[in-house]
Amino acid sequence: MKRSLMALAVAATVASAHAAVERIEVTERMPFAPGVTFGEYGAYEKIRGVAYYALDPKAAANASIVDLKRAPRDKKGRVLFSSEFVLLRPTGAQPTTLLYDVNNRGNIAILGQVNGHSPAQNDPGSAADAGDGFLMRHGFSLLFSAWTWDVAPTVSAAGTPPSRPLVFAPPIAKGVKGKVQNEFTVNTPADIVSYAGMRGLTYEPATPNDPHAQLTQRARQGDKRQQIPRSAWKFVAPELKGGPGRVQLEGGFQPDTIYEITYVAKDPYITGAGLAGIRDLLSYFRDHPFEGAPAPRNVLMFGISQSGRLIGRMMHDGLNVDEGGKLVFNGAYLQVPGAGGSAGFNSRFAQPTRHPSMMEEHDYPADAFPFTSTPTRDPASGKTASTLDKARDKQGNLPKLFYANTSTEFWNRGASLIGTTPDGERDVAPADNVRIYGFMGAQHYVGRSNKRAPFSACVSTSDHYLPMRALIVALDEWTVKGTPPPASAYPSLADGTLTTVADYRAIFPRGLGITPPEQNLREPRLNFGLRFASQGIADTVPPKHGDDYETRVPTPDADGNDRGGVRLVELQAPLGTHTGWNLRAPETGFAWATSRFDGSFVPFARTETERVASGDPRPSLEVRYANRDAYAAAVRAAAERQVAAGLLLKEDVERTLNKNLGLYDRILARDPADQGCGYLFPNSAPSAPVPG
Repeated sequence: MKRSLMALAVAATVASAHAAVERIEVTERMPFAPGVTFGEYGAYEKIRGVAYYALDPKAAANASIVDLKRAPRDKKGRVLFSSEFVLLRPTGAQPTTLLYDVNNRGNIAILGQVNGHSPAQNDPGSAADAGDGFLMRHGFSLLFSAWTWDVAPTVSAAGTPPSRPLVFAPPIAKGVKGKVQNEFTVNTPADIVSYAGMRGLTYEPATPNDPHAQLTQRARQGDKRQQIPRSAWKFVAPELKGGPGRVQLEGGFQPDTIYEITYVAKDPYITGAGLAGIRDLLSYFRDHPFEGAPAPRNVLMFGISQSGRLIGRMMHDGLNVDEGGKLVFNGAYLQVPGAGGSAGFNSRFAQPTRHPSMMEEHDYPADAFPFTSTPTRDPASGKTASTLDKARDKQGNLPKLFYANTSTEFWNRGASLIGTTPDGERDVAPADNVRIYGFMGAQHYVGRSNKRAPFSACVSTSDHYLPMRALIVALDEWTVKGTPPPASAYPSLADGTLTTVADYRAIFPRGLGITPPEQNLREPRLNFGLRFASQGIADTVPPKHGDDYETRVPTPDADGNDRGGVRLVELQAPLGTHTGWNLRAPETGFAWATSRFDGSFVPFARTETERVASGDPRPSLEVRYANRDAYAAAVRAAAERQVAAGLLLKEDVERTLNKNLGLYDRILARDPADQGCGYLFPNSAPSAPVPG
């Protein structure tokens, strides 16, 4: 039962001179999933609270936080701020692994992806929110906290309670002005649009309806910008219905066009404080018994997409070490981070919800050299560096790190760069404390859409969430017991499983009804001026472009399925072709470009007669599997191989078998004249992905 703030408030004075959490205030404590016990760990509880931080701008540990010295300070010279947190843990007083899940745009993602069938919920409390209880049964306490500001309020459906995203108000560098730039597109014609990042907020002009602001348009990134007359458009006042970050154009905005708006903003948020807040909250929980429970036996971080890149940025900036010089987490799992960390989490006027795609946000400060965990040389700049340089300089030991990408990140987020030189010519082995995994044939999130729109093909049906479960357990055992995790498995140049887009297009089988893209996302080299690399301050907006980094894609086999990497069960016992790309539908514009997050699935013909009639070059299901039992045996054998490799848990074998058999049955029952996608996920409405 919820108890009053007065009864639960606690003020914990931190003994360490270096700790930056001044106190913790508990605002709510209640049972989690009432009536449910989770194996040997028993019942769980939920604790909501607020952490109050005090950062010393002069401390060496905080030197990388952009604009921290410009923030308001208290009488002791410290920068103060706070953030809300949520903790799920056993009620019994036994040590557990504390797993910090970096929320994605204010949203909790790990329960929905890892705990199996758990609904999207930012205030988890019910048995349904626990899903199948996987993380609880395996002894994890889960911690979530607010770290970013630019998340638009969630609009709930009629009759449903409002969502509670985890967002906070960071310190502000008052009086600072600077130019900002936003790229955006529309899928359908519209008079008024948002120019903010995905589901995000942005900065308003320093001068209302800034008369000197510029709006341009072009068809592709490399085209010359065409300026739209200032008299033809205006900023929409943020106090009007619809909120901030909007612009109106006479005649309306049109698909197939990249728009870019540039203006002077003021009072940037010090977004790096959010990263420091994560660091210091973990430092506090690592060292302090909390509300009757002992300190954790282990501390891990987990992040999906944007959240994984944030972990990469913390490592890049040395924010994985607290003010006392101690490692704040022993291991981290970066799920679908693409090329890794992003300067967009810790720079002046940063907007963390933004990230580049094929035709949006291409000029936002995202991924840049270095990309690899061992040093490599950038031939364009002549510099030699790695992503862990600052972390190595600050401590004797490094956290254990997992980087896991799907095929989609090789097409849309530059994933090949974490395993190659920047020119794409040589493989670069990961550091001893790093493992890299590539989930081949999978897309950014596990698909659930039963429609093609807004893409040209049905989305991929492969499921990489189950291997994620095995890897989380493996990371815990590696950091606690020293048990070696599964060996790295990702496409490489040496074995021919990583190639150019041109080669991919030449190898990919024809006659499937889908055509590979002209290109993948080539990570741009952006020059924001001399101060950006050292101080996070952009003086050149929009930035100047150098030659793009060379990104590669997985090599397809004769069926069009990607080779190398982690061979998911769906690729070892295939029912069709799973790609990491899906082209946009022509009516949405940019038909040449890929979806940000989605792959494709094209089933095999059921019989040889159907295959010949359709011109499909791939062997039919009746040739591959004599009957349903034969297919079930192939799936089970593939699942057992994954178990032996440490990439699937025994408890998930039957679930894997049942899911794949269900799709097999639906493919055989499907009318081949039906080109829709309803048979893939018959009981699912189209679902939104976890954003990138």
